[in-house]
Amino acid sequence: MTTFGHALIMAAGRGLRMMPLTAAIPKPMAPFHGTTLIASRIDTLKTHIDSVHITVGYKGAMLAKHVIEHNVSSVINTEGRGNAYWLYNTLLRHLDEPVLVLTCDNVAELDFAGIAAEYDGVGRPACMVVPVEPVEGLDGDFIFHDNQRVTEITRDRPSPIYCSGIQVLNPRRIGELTRPTESFMSVWQQLIELGQLACASVYPSSWTAIDTIEQLVRFDPASNG
Repeated sequence: MTTFGHALIMAAGRGLRMMPLTAAIPKPMAPFHGTTLIASRIDTLKTHIDSVHITVGYKGAMLAKHVIEHNVSSVINTEGRGNAYWLYNTLLRHLDEPVLVLTCDNVAELDFAGIAAEYDGVGRPACMVVPVEPVEGLDGDFIFHDNQRVTEITRDRPSPIYCSGIQVLNPRRIGELTRPTESFMSVWQQLIELGQLACASVYPSSWTAIDTIEQLVRFDPASNG
């Protein structure tokens, strides 16, 4: 049965929709329930997964110092690169095992064992995206699938589910199957053509993505000072 030895949080974005807060700090360091957005994710992951890795970009030195204080296993500088750069250009590309990948602005309750069992159940593909039902006010990439094999991911037309920013992937298999790219959308399109992109049938028990200061304050009123 699948277990997760590694997780990666993508945290390199600029966070323009959180200005002016992100003029001073990177978005992952936004205050959240007495800690920060990213520290809350790290602390949750480390209760289940030994090795947690972080990508940094905007204000990378500040963010790297912050996450190192939370005992992450590695910090990867992807400034100026796309969100899939790390998959082909770091030591993580050699991992021949499932890695749980999240974005730093996910606020979700995850059933780690359930996600692992689902990954086994769909045949341990190169990648499995974890969907959610669309949330009003949050943009997303809509998923179309046939018996859990993804046939299309698009923003051009709606479907009952879209990407949550959470996925399980095998870096080495993806490297063997696909052309290097810096875009996860390109990774997914290549895997769709190969029948190697699956869609989980289990959803997070709760989920949102925090993109703006208004959303941050809604989920943590104390963050407004």
